[in-house]
Amino acid sequence: MRRYTVHMKRKKAPQDHTSEVPTPTEVTAQVIGHVRSPYKERFGTPRQPTVTEQVLEDRALDATIELLPGHNFEQALKDLATFEYIWVVAWLHLNENWKPTVVPPRGPKERRGLFATRSPHRPNPIGLSALRLVKIEGRTLHVRGIDLLDGTPVLDIKPYVPYADA
Repeated sequence: MRRYTVHMKRKKAPQDHTSEVPTPTEVTAQVIGHVRSPYKERFGTPRQPTVTEQVLEDRALDATIELLPGHNFEQALKDLATFEYIWVVAWLHLNENWKPTVVPPRGPKERRGLFATRSPHRPNPIGLSALRLVKIEGRTLHVRGIDLLDGTPVLDIKPYVPYADA
């Protein structure tokens, strides 16, 4: 199993930090939880389901995000339930390679530059999912419209703010 740990100590940045602090070439991402999804394999997992009719009509499948214990995440979830949608930043842990050009599944069947697509196969396999937040129970978020596999590591959760995110 691959480990995804890189350590970078946090310290207060000086006022003129762009010239005084070296630019990192590696960064650390700490897993905060995992997705519990009905999807067990990549084939058949929906792509960007939030924009589909199934989600808008509440026919999409439900899932949970279980945050890890011992990090005070219960307090970090305070007030999140006031939002209808959330962003989930995930590490697409099964993607082991990438190519600079890909053929997107929709549209013309021609190769495009990777950064001009939403392909999950990227140099850093970071996924961004907009999910409907159904409810929160302790450290468990109940969500709808999941497009992530069961066991996918979660890196961060943010509220979806329509005026800023649309």
